[in-house]
Amino acid sequence: MIFFDWIIENWIEVTGAILGIGYVFLSVKQNILTWLLGFLTSAFYIVVFLKSGFYADMGLQIYYVWISVYGWIIWSGGIKTADSKSDYPVSKTSKKQVVVLSVVSVFLWLSIGILLSKYTDSVVPIGDSFTTAMGIVATWMLARKMIEHWIIWVIVDLVSAGLYLWKGLYPTVTLYIIYTFAAIWGYIEWKKSLVKNL
Repeated sequence: MIFFDWIIENWIEVTGAILGIGYVFLSVKQNILTWLLGFLTSAFYIVVFLKSGFYADMGLQIYYVWISVYGWIIWSGGIKTADSKSDYPVSKTSKKQVVVLSVVSVFLWLSIGILLSKYTDSVVPIGDSFTTAMGIVATWMLARKMIEHWIIWVIVDLVSAGLYLWKGLYPTVTLYIIYTFAAIWGYIEWKKSLVKNL
């Protein structure tokens, strides 16, 4: 009975976690429906992170709602890029892209961290801004099917799981542990696709 009461009390977080598992499974399989589940997962987690004081992560979920639309359009061939094909292929991140994305990541981390420290009552401004900055970059890379985004997710998911454990968000901790293993699986699966595309 206590378990069911807890589920009812935390139904938004539980629903978001379940949708999130579906999202990561579909992203590993390169299924376009990943973006629909990503959109829904993010909508639920906006509420979860607002209530928990993870403001940067809440902002990240707003970004995820937007990037889900962008990812859907890219994967469906709606926006033409230099390497567009009917079946948007997995690619490696170029050295130039690594440098640019690294600079963007550090800039976002510092900027978000300063904003959280000065203007909010964020409980973990450094950790929250780190996972947010890296999540922004990794999700953009996912939309562009850059295989290295999975490596970033392993780091982000492990750090996030620790933060959410500290805050007592147990379904979310479970979700992020699943995300960590799924990111490893995703990298292996996408590597097979990358080899086929060469």
